[in-house]
Amino acid sequence: MSFARYPEYKDSRIGFLGKIPIHWALKRLKHCAEVFPSNVDKKSVEGQVSVKLCNYTDVYYNEIIDAELNFMSATATKAQIRRFELQQGDVVFTKDSESANDIGVAALVPHSLPGVIYGYHLSIARAQDFVSGNFLKRYFDSKETKAYFETSANGLTRVGLGQYAVDNAPIALPSLGEQTQVARFLDYETAKIDTLIREQERLIDLLQEKRQAVISHAVTKGLDPDVPMKDSGVEWLGEVPAHWDVTRIGWKCAVGNGCTPSRDRAEYWQEGQHPWLNSSVVNQQRVKNSDQFVTDQALKECALPRVRKGSVLIAITGEGKTRGMATITEIDATINQHIAFIEPRDTELSAVFLHDWLVANYHQLRFESNGYGSTKAAITCGDIRAYPLPLPPLIEQRNISDFLENASSQFDELTVSAKKSIALLTERRSALISAAVTGKIDVRNWRPPVDESAFDESVRQAGMEVTA
Repeated sequence: MSFARYPEYKDSRIGFLGKIPIHWALKRLKHCAEVFPSNVDKKSVEGQVSVKLCNYTDVYYNEIIDAELNFMSATATKAQIRRFELQQGDVVFTKDSESANDIGVAALVPHSLPGVIYGYHLSIARAQDFVSGNFLKRYFDSKETKAYFETSANGLTRVGLGQYAVDNAPIALPSLGEQTQVARFLDYETAKIDTLIREQERLIDLLQEKRQAVISHAVTKGLDPDVPMKDSGVEWLGEVPAHWDVTRIGWKCAVGNGCTPSRDRAEYWQEGQHPWLNSSVVNQQRVKNSDQFVTDQALKECALPRVRKGSVLIAITGEGKTRGMATITEIDATINQHIAFIEPRDTELSAVFLHDWLVANYHQLRFESNGYGSTKAAITCGDIRAYPLPLPPLIEQRNISDFLENASSQFDELTVSAKKSIALLTERRSALISAAVTGKIDVRNWRPPVDESAFDESVRQAGMEVTA
């Protein structure tokens, strides 16, 4: 997809803006909008007026701030309400964060919100009469403005935008009517791209669900659809192939966890030679190395387990997604208290099959079923030992694991492809916004197609560049 250029341009004399249409004005943000930060925090103070507070996350995760959002309750003075209450056309943006990439993130207030004020860590740009709030929002979204804010931010552990930097941000400004047209064009085109991005995100979710279903079926029903079945004796597991054994992990494996030697004891860490693993390793398909090591003295005095390569590791604590995730270590190591090792002691049990079984039952291991402590926030070694394990003959275990490896590779390829599409669509979206708000393309004669299906299919390829 390509767009026309303006007939004539002039040099903006601003390096990152380049040339702008000859009839556009080059201004500073302070000449187009009143910009002021909030001083309202989340604390409720007795005697103040009850309000709804628009927070950092409300702005960071939403392009539009409207009454549908679940604002938190807070209090403010009458003066603060008069100053910081959200009005139609306001552009609220993040003024400080832990990363320069997260400052200048903006959201538009399409309608006034009485009783809703914006809070600390946020600023507002309230457009003057000759400036469209929607256009101003898109100005904040442009790559050029984001680059300016990143280079203007100051701070080390937390970066922020000073008032001078924001006030003097350069902006190329067409007439109000043209601003409205640019915003209208971008609303339409970005909505289409956003729909495609959501489709790809949904595809990734479906692929993950399908992967989980394939793994679960293979490790509980096998690969032969005609095999005779029997009751496993475990209610939630149901039937398994009649020739499989149904055992428990603790009957076939050694299970244990580790600890963290005192960081104050240099003799436990200095010049250590034994790999020491924490729960982050479960995010790896296989553990091949370690970035932390402990000494012989630490192993002995802290009763750290010696975990042999080929053992399964599983995260046993945490409220996030990590708890219940599993991997296999390909190195001899020891571990901390947040993961458990499961070492097969039966030569008829494959560690890879055991790992596949644990992956298939990730949600079950997180205690989302009856009988495994639904209110607990940790998996104990006792839980793991007692956990049921349907066990086919060794050769069948290996066949199932080979099948799942091939299937997972296919799911991985499809997922990578979907993520690439999202990246290209996101870049396309960013480039389109930048081109429109800096005048690199002329959309004055643009009209939305009468037939929605006429949306240019080339956008679906997302690999195009805006014609400069």
